[in-house]
This record gives sequence, C-alpha cells and structure tokens, in this order.
Amino acid sequence: MKMQSSLLPQLQQKMKLSPQIIQSIEILQLPILALVEHVQQELVDNPVLEEVVDEKKDENPKEGDDALQPAGNDDVKRDEFDKLGEIAEDWREYYSQTIVRRNNLSDERDQKQEALENTAAKPMSLHDYLMGQISLIEVPNHLVEACENIIYSIDKTGYLASPLEEIVQSLEKPLTIEEVKEALKIVQSLEPPGVGARNLQECLILQLDKRDTNYQLTKELLLNHLEDIEMRKYPLIAKKTGYSLEIIKKQVEFVRTLNPKPGSVFCDETIPYVVPEVKVEYIDGKYEVFLIDNSNLPHLHISSFYKKFLGENGTDSTTRQYIQKKIESAKWLIDAIEQRRSTLYKVACKIVELQKNFLDEGVHRLRTLKMQDVADIVGVHVSTVSRAIAHKYIQTPQGIFEMKFFFTGGFQNVDGSMESWEAIRLKLAEIVAKENKSNPLSDEEVADKLRASGVDIARRTVTKYRRIMRMPSSRQRKEY
Repeated sequence: MKMQSSLLPQLQQKMKLSPQIIQSIEILQLPILALVEHVQQELVDNPVLEEVVDEKKDENPKEGDDALQPAGNDDVKRDEFDKLGEIAEDWREYYSQTIVRRNNLSDERDQKQEALENTAAKPMSLHDYLMGQISLIEVPNHLVEACENIIYSIDKTGYLASPLEEIVQSLEKPLTIEEVKEALKIVQSLEPPGVGARNLQECLILQLDKRDTNYQLTKELLLNHLEDIEMRKYPLIAKKTGYSLEIIKKQVEFVRTLNPKPGSVFCDETIPYVVPEVKVEYIDGKYEVFLIDNSNLPHLHISSFYKKFLGENGTDSTTRQYIQKKIESAKWLIDAIEQRRSTLYKVACKIVELQKNFLDEGVHRLRTLKMQDVADIVGVHVSTVSRAIAHKYIQTPQGIFEMKFFFTGGFQNVDGSMESWEAIRLKLAEIVAKENKSNPLSDEEVADKLRASGVDIARRTVTKYRRIMRMPSSRQRKEY
C-alpha cells in the first residue's frame, strides 16, 4: 500500500471571540490605575481620540473690548472688519484642533510634573545604609574590601548569607580567615544592632548592652535556653539557672523586645496604593452604591475634526480606511469602558444587597456567598463577575475591602444556618482572647466551645485556622 500526502479543503465551524469582546474582557478586569495607564496610551496611539476638557468661558466682555469695534459709519473700515471676521471664523475651526491638542499636551505635562513631584523617592536600602556608615568610620585599608564584600553578602533580613570561607575566596587581596572575622566584627558594630549575624542567637546577643547588670544572665538565656523561652518553660529555666521565676520572666520580656530581623526596617518594596472604585453610603435608612470617578481617568470622545474630514470629498481611500479603522477602535474603547462601569455597578449593588448584615454589624455577620449566586441574579456569566471584582476595592462604613472579600465559603451550623469562615475565625479569636492565660485552652477545648455555640468544627480545623491567623499554641500562650 502506497502512502502519500495531499491537501484537501474542509469546511469547519468554530466559536471565536470578536475583537470587541476581547477588548471588553481586558478592560473589565483591569484595576483603575492600570485602566488609566491604558487609556492614556490609547490617547497617544489613536489620533481620533480626544480627552474632554472643561473650559470655563468668560462671557463678560473685558475692558477695552469696545476699542476693537469699528468706529463711525465708515463703509470701507466696516467692510475690512467684516472680511477679517469672516477669515477668523473660517480659520477658527481649523486651528481649534491644534489648540485643543496644545492644551492637552500642556495638561499632560502638568500632570506628569505633578506625578513626579508627588512620587515617593526610592527608600534607602540596607546595603546603602551600611556602606554610608563604613565611609564615616576608620577602617584599616587591608580590611576595606572584606567589609564591603560582607555588607553585600547580607540578606534583606540583616543576616550574613555567605560563609566566611566563601568571602575569603572572593577577595582580590588574599586575607586570612581571622582577618575576615575582624572585618565581620566591624560590620556587626554598625547600625541597626544585630546586623551581620550568622544565626538568631548571635543576632540577639549583638543587640545586648554589655554595661547592663543582667548582661551575663541574658546572654546565657540566649545561648542555652532559647528553645525553652519559645515554649515558655520558665520554671524549668529558673531551675536550671538558679534564678527566681520573677527574674527569669523579667529578662525574657526584655529578650522579646529585641529584633530578630534587624534588616526588616529597610523595605525595598514599594507598598501599592489602594484606590477604591465603589463607595457605599447609608442614606435615608438604606445603603446607596456610587461609582467613584477617578480624576486621573480621562473622559474620551471622538474628534469632530476627523469625522468632518472623513465626510469630505477628495480624501484618498488609504487615508479614509485608516481614519475609519481608528474611529471604530475608539468607539470600541469608549463602549468597553462604559460596559465596565455598568457591570461593576450592578455587581456592587448585589453584593451590598446580599451582605447588608455585614454592613450593619461587621465581620461576624458576613454571610457565605458564591460568585455564581451574584452571576445568576445579575444575568451574566460567573467569569464576568470574577473579572469585574478582580483587584477592585469598595469603600464601606465598615472600612475599605477588596471586593472578593465578600465571596467566602462556609458551612452549615447545627440550627441549619450558614456561617462564613471569616465569622468562625473571629469567634475563634474571641475565645482565645477571653481564656485564662495561666491555663490556656487547647485546640480541642476551643473546638468544644465552638460546638457549644452551634459551630460544629473539628480540632484539626481549629489548628489550621490558628496557624493561618499566626496565633501561638496553648503552650506558647501560657503566662506564669
């Protein structure tokens, strides 16, 4: 049997999203700051798009305007004035586009200048801070390179990330391990206290003051009893050291004031701004939803100049096709932004309606809610709801929340009602806050108390939530 290949035409139907729908989906899921950036880029790329600028016109005539009027009944002067008026009228519309664009460019420059002036400077890094201190103190010439290598081997928490043997090998001028240790001591004497440590014990010991009368006791606690301190085994520590329980508790409280991550005070990451797009206010006995108009989001319209230019005769087909394509793209963008506003408003209204108890009383009344529930009510696909709330924030009487916060799972109580996970965590925190600290509750006992309140929950679930909430265990919560 002979094998051969051939080309055969075939008809096939397939579902494919139109460019308009794809653009609407992209616009819908953009947060407000990203949308502002996207629109500003479109204003640059699409010449038919213009920003609506509110211009205040002074309708009152200015002093001296009368001097511009033609005097007397001189027909020649009147004719010349009328001709000048006609010429000015003819050219006013032509130059209006240029004037608007110049104003837009001027406004854009002003906005950029304002943005630059209000942008926070890059924070000083830990390495820069340490290098600045090294330049101000006397360091032996043969140790300068070692000190710099050590500084740049310190991680963002303030610990030395590389072994001293590796630092010795990386130096251009050979040094002994003892000389590198001397350079490490110089770095460890810098601010913040504890920087350049190789482990937690060394970090905490570097923060102690040798002039303190309890220096030796505190150092002993850090060297030999750090795990016991973490587990709050104060009586055992007192028995091993021979000091009273009160003295041990006092020094342990002092140890807890030390910083285990001295480099954490230097943050290289910029904290993003949260800009709510929806606001909820309580007005006349009910909650009203408003979309917050961002002043940086341009209001768009299509240039009348290009519309008129498109309708004129004599325009070549290539230019006409280009303008038509840009006008169509501009219409899609304007429609997509309006569709985004409409969808966000509808979803926000339903969230407020379904989470009214939360708005009235707080997190403990947050109800279980699925995106599918809102999608069914609004009449859209669940993916549309997911995109509409992505990275969007809402300002409520209870505070500012990410909109996905209101969509949470839960379980059924003994009485058949549904309760959200957030409400259960709040109850767990309240039980632990009210416990007897000299005899704290175990996870099983916390679960029993939750069951008594109608929340049927397992011990392992309590443990999981306690760890998520970074709540210490019963042993670590015990106070003597």
